[in-house]
Amino acid sequence: MATSRTADGGDRESTQARVERVLREQLENGTYPLQARVPPQRQLADEFGVSRDTVQRALARLTEDGLIETRRGSGTRVIRVPNSRPHPPQSRRPGSASLKPLIEQAFQQAEVSLDVATLTAETLLRHLRNQHELIADERASAPERLRVRMLLPRTTERLAYPRAVQAEDPRIWERWRAMVRENGRRLEELKAGFLGLGVETSVDIQHIPMTPQFKLYVINDEHMLFGPYSVVSREIRVPRDDRPDEDEAVDSLDVLGLGSTLSYHRMEADTGTHDSLFFESMREWFTSTWCHFHA
Repeated sequence: MATSRTADGGDRESTQARVERVLREQLENGTYPLQARVPPQRQLADEFGVSRDTVQRALARLTEDGLIETRRGSGTRVIRVPNSRPHPPQSRRPGSASLKPLIEQAFQQAEVSLDVATLTAETLLRHLRNQHELIADERASAPERLRVRMLLPRTTERLAYPRAVQAEDPRIWERWRAMVRENGRRLEELKAGFLGLGVETSVDIQHIPMTPQFKLYVINDEHMLFGPYSVVSREIRVPRDDRPDEDEAVDSLDVLGLGSTLSYHRMEADTGTHDSLFFESMREWFTSTWCHFHA
């Protein structure tokens, strides 16, 4: 989904800096591990909601720092990753966190439970795939059980976003719907993959009649990440109606996804703390929504 708080252009320096920052974070947190291919510039420009020129300048900075290299015919690969930032001590609650270290920590336990509410499932899919690869390559031990419950919007009804500004144009919604269905298929493939590795696995997806206002991850009923979606205006390229082999830019409403800040919360021994109260209220929201719309 879109990731820029402002339209591309105008404050070009800050836009480029944000793209560069998020890409560095993705190299650091393992989204793109060593020797992995970085997506093509056009795909990155679409994900960030910026121009290819902005992406190109950000990638050039990473190349100058020796983190990536581009070779004709083989694309751009990660050749060095930044040093990981130290995790905060357990006695101190971080204000924000990324999903990767919490997923890694969860997979070190015998049972892994993930309750997720989101718009596309793209981020979780990426991290689960990384864990599957680590276990398959015997670089990590496998948990005994994995349970995933996911709340996604219904694909039969149009959403408040992403959508074309001209609301009668259905192509932006259809693009999102195709993405969600493809991610669902990939999650089923991952489920089969974990089962093949001896992990007792369940993946349940519940489609609900609402547009998500935030993304939520509840990990092993102990850690929680929460991030509200911010609506932005941007152009999204989709096939033309009259010439499907050609694309056109459509003015659209989209939301921040990639690189958005996730606040960290955990269930503490004192149930009256700020974290515990927020954790319990959001866990109750997830459970009630799951139960009332369960097919």
